[in-house]
Amino acid sequence: MLEARRPIQNLKAYHPPLSGRRGLRLDFNENTQGPSPKVLRVLQQLTADDLVRYPEREPVERLAAERFGVSPQQVLLTNGVDEAIQLLCQTYLEPGCEALIVVPAFAMYELLASSTGAKVISVPALSDFRFPTQSLLDRITPATRLIAMANPNNPTGVVARPEEILQVARAAADAAVLVDEAYFDFYGETLLSEISRVSNLFVARTFSKAYGLAGLRAGALFACAESLQMVRRVASPYNVNAVALACLPAALDDRGFVEQYAAEIRRGRTRLESAYRSLGIRYWPSQGNFVLADFGSNAQRLVAEMNARGILVRDRSSDPGCQGCVRITIGTAEQMDRLLTALEETVRSLSLPERSLA
Repeated sequence: MLEARRPIQNLKAYHPPLSGRRGLRLDFNENTQGPSPKVLRVLQQLTADDLVRYPEREPVERLAAERFGVSPQQVLLTNGVDEAIQLLCQTYLEPGCEALIVVPAFAMYELLASSTGAKVISVPALSDFRFPTQSLLDRITPATRLIAMANPNNPTGVVARPEEILQVARAAADAAVLVDEAYFDFYGETLLSEISRVSNLFVARTFSKAYGLAGLRAGALFACAESLQMVRRVASPYNVNAVALACLPAALDDRGFVEQYAAEIRRGRTRLESAYRSLGIRYWPSQGNFVLADFGSNAQRLVAEMNARGILVRDRSSDPGCQGCVRITIGTAEQMDRLLTALEETVRSLSLPERSLA
């Protein structure tokens, strides 16, 4: 009988709750406004010829390199950040290797690293989800070949200082150090300028969040040219689809749209955090387009009640250290008006236990 490799047989399947998502979707950290109007115009102008040809990635990589201030050899466009993670795992991991992952974290880090047969070691965040610099340094061994972290972190929204991450990267010179900056546009600090100086540093970005292109599956991986050249060897030349490549130049060109949307999200984030303080709900100050809060034993009830009101939010209790926590994506000003009204009414009806009060 045909059998999959043992690491695949042992994988824990990741099934995000995507089905039946009706209402105001504040559960998956998606853009809630839509992409730039310039992108929509490109979509309307696509022809049959655009779809029958194999996609050409390199011209758009040159545009992306110019936009992000790197050389074309330092950027690889990918099928979302998921593929960027997968390519790094394929390039650097094999049985006998170790991958260190700061948790809680995006589930795909562990899934894709485990699929190679490498040993995955979870390094828990400190209290209040602070970055575990010393714990990471203590776990680095000659077998360490990948260290993965999100900055800002998902699902907590907490950030690590650049010097902390660089300290880890320099201490693990034989490991690829991935900094997933999916939420950079809502934060503003990046390690992109360090990729020429730190040869094992990889920075990932997505066009799913601030750019509003989650459905097109487009991301980017940045690193020094020599390291990225190895990753290119395992990447398909047609990994990014033609529609995404057609839309990315317009998305990159409309920086004003991204900045306007990110600013609105930051204002909404402040409003949600203020509401939590007023309601006495413990939360973690976030630098992403979401806020994580502790609802204790009422987490599932809160999610269900909000769902009944037509607003989807995400229970993150299964994440390490997040028992009883709910993550809510920030929407536009009008969406936040609706959310905050529903949230206050729901919270006041739940009789929250003392342990979840600030």
